[in-house]
Amino acid sequence: MFRILFILFLTIPLVEITILIEIGQMFGVGYTIALVIGTAALGAALLRQQGVSTLAKVQMSINQGNLPATEMIEGLMLLIAGALLLTPGFFTDVFGFLVLIPALRQRIAQRFLINFFQSHIKTHQATSGNIIDAEHWESSDVEEK
Repeated sequence: MFRILFILFLTIPLVEITILIEIGQMFGVGYTIALVIGTAALGAALLRQQGVSTLAKVQMSINQGNLPATEMIEGLMLLIAGALLLTPGFFTDVFGFLVLIPALRQRIAQRFLINFFQSHIKTHQATSGNIIDAEHWESSDVEEK
């Protein structure tokens, strides 16, 4: 896990810098900076809208007596999307904007929950073996009425 994070923290900034240089050469520094600020502002506005919507869905699920598991995962995804959108650059913005698509976000959240519960069940089955929970008593221990 540490190796993957190290590679991500090393490569993502390099990709961002490369893209910013290329766009800066094509459109100029001023337009590139304006575009970076514009995507951050647009992302923040969309993120706020999606966050309020997700919070309303959480409250509705709770009011109906349901566990808002999918909505909570969506909220976490929106938090990550916010970090990606506020990070200067276009590469991270692409992933941040993809998370802001409600249908895609819901599908990813549901897939995550399914995989999580399936792996949890497999782990539980592997560790539990063939244990049978039962009670035993001798017939002489039972009081006759």
